[in-house]
Amino acid sequence: MACTKEEIERKRLAALQKRQEKLNNQQCLRMNTFSPINSSAGPVKSSAASSIGFHPYGKPENSKSFAENASIPSTKVVTGTVYLISEDRFEVNPSEFSAPLINIFKTIPSKTYDINSKLWNFSIKDYQELMLKVSSLAPHVVLGPLPSYVLKILNEPVIDPNTVDLSPIEKTLRNKLMPFQEDGVRFGIARQGHCMIADDMGLGKTYQALAIASYYRHNWPLLIVTTSSMRGTWQNTIHEVLPSVPMMNIVTLTSSKDSEFVADRQTEIVIVSYKIAGMHTELLKDKKFGMIIVDESHNLKSHKARCTQALARVAAGGARLVLLSGTPALSRPAELYTQLALIAPRLLGSFTEYGKRYCGGKQTNFGWDMTGQSNLTELQIILQKRFLIRRTKEKVLTDLEKKTRESVLLDHSLLQFTKEKAQGLSQMAKAFENTRSSDKHAALITYFSKSAEVKIPAICKYIKQLLKETTSKFLVFAHHRNMIDAICYTLDETSTHYICIVGSTPTNTRAELVETFQHVESCRCAVLSVTAAGSGLTLTRADLVLFAELHWNPGMLTQAESRAHRLGRSGAVCARYLLARGTADDFMWPMLQDKLDVLNNVGLSGETFENTTLTRQESKTSMTQYLSPKSSYKNKNDYIPGTNIRKVPLQSEASKSQNTSCLEENTQEKMQTSCEMDFFLEHDDDDDLLANLDL
Repeated sequence: MACTKEEIERKRLAALQKRQEKLNNQQCLRMNTFSPINSSAGPVKSSAASSIGFHPYGKPENSKSFAENASIPSTKVVTGTVYLISEDRFEVNPSEFSAPLINIFKTIPSKTYDINSKLWNFSIKDYQELMLKVSSLAPHVVLGPLPSYVLKILNEPVIDPNTVDLSPIEKTLRNKLMPFQEDGVRFGIARQGHCMIADDMGLGKTYQALAIASYYRHNWPLLIVTTSSMRGTWQNTIHEVLPSVPMMNIVTLTSSKDSEFVADRQTEIVIVSYKIAGMHTELLKDKKFGMIIVDESHNLKSHKARCTQALARVAAGGARLVLLSGTPALSRPAELYTQLALIAPRLLGSFTEYGKRYCGGKQTNFGWDMTGQSNLTELQIILQKRFLIRRTKEKVLTDLEKKTRESVLLDHSLLQFTKEKAQGLSQMAKAFENTRSSDKHAALITYFSKSAEVKIPAICKYIKQLLKETTSKFLVFAHHRNMIDAICYTLDETSTHYICIVGSTPTNTRAELVETFQHVESCRCAVLSVTAAGSGLTLTRADLVLFAELHWNPGMLTQAESRAHRLGRSGAVCARYLLARGTADDFMWPMLQDKLDVLNNVGLSGETFENTTLTRQESKTSMTQYLSPKSSYKNKNDYIPGTNIRKVPLQSEASKSQNTSCLEENTQEKMQTSCEMDFFLEHDDDDDLLANLDL
């Protein structure tokens, strides 16, 4: 295991101290030895003492320096960290009290002592003076300096955004910009087109990015990298707000067949998905794009990912780069590095340096662990100073009503808890708690998957109750296929008109389904995959957003909430989380809050689950009619593409084998239960269609 500089210095001083003590012991023996020649003359002075003019009552030549250094134990090294607490002040946090260090602090004109933190802070203008004075105490006192890139960001000149003229932007688009969107565009132009727009979901980041691109049209061709489902949306938006760009000059790269169109000189805009960008890196690199927009840039959180490396090569020619993300970091500061490195490739240094500074980086037997957090205030300062602009809905959309959060504790009697499942989940919970940190995520995924099976009956009952109690539209987000299948079956059983968007839903079909939900009054519900449909969709007609399952990344959940709570919404929106005790929810719910706290400290989120209202599910009927049935589809052509909505309702069929699974203590209960199961399995052909969908 590698040692830090402070540890090496501490060990070196300890060795020097042992050698010095050995020499002092030898000198003491000599001083206490009487002369054999003239014993009456008293003890003989050591030659060392006589050579320096020793006198028992004499003062040292520099008494002040002696007093200061005497308080420093020669066997210890006082270390400390220096970090920003604002744009113009920094704080020093020493490992322990040191009188010489405090004396130096008192000589700095801008010194301030914080009674609460019990630490000293100073003006950034006095940074060099302080570090120079502290260097005289080395090697006994060692302070870790501010990184060079922090000082560079603080000192580099910045264009005042208020002086930016937006007239070069195409008029059609310029007239659509709201005042806060104009501020975002000015921010990007003031940073020479190298920035991130990290506004809340639903605040029009697409318009702002295209406005910056229009300002720098002389640098085109323009590359837009987005998710597969959003390629058509980008193309339609460009056609709407940039009418001067001919449609024939816009190419969507989907396969190698489009290579010729991309290479064509007349092509001004190329739209590509993350996956395709990683597959056609050389083609995109040869195009020499002068302007690049990366939508949902949090997908680049891993510096080892193929698409991340591809974009780094494509943008290496000095292209202007605008990143868009409502959730730049989904759970931890480490996810920001690759995005920041794209904006300013040579500014932040290596990922290891960044991780040690802001991710609590520590070296383990398995390499560097960068899952922690450190110096978050400083990270927030440099992000806002150099890299990104972020506005929340509450600040810029004063007419938009607030979003409320509720958590519903599902009825335990409705959970599908058999004795074997209860024991299995209990063992998984213990395994998750006892697993080392590097393997915890894998253990959580297994626990999370098994928990979905247990929650299905209670979720289905809750949705049935909701359909009876309200006539408003709502969204239901889930993650696992069996959960989505059960929800869709429940809606089919109640003859509810709904849409379903999952990973395998075609892109063109998604747009049609969104239009159906938004404009067809009879369409009550949208069943959505939290990973496949949690971003990029506008479903503002929904008053309620239900989460049948959680997700380990809080950013995924907040993005999903914003499908309804965004620009264009009138009225309040409620996000409701359906939780079950004895499942993975017990661990994931508090973990989500902890991750949000980290993002809040960096200024990347204003969300919190702490003040969520807690209610309980009411149970009025037997759970047996909400059990998830087995199913098999006979005719897939009877369904609308992209959904499991029947074109023509199928006739019900009773099955003897299904009734045999509902045994009770007496014949009357048995007959009642069998009837209930027949009613629930009446349209069981729906599950097979979604069973074939790849989530």
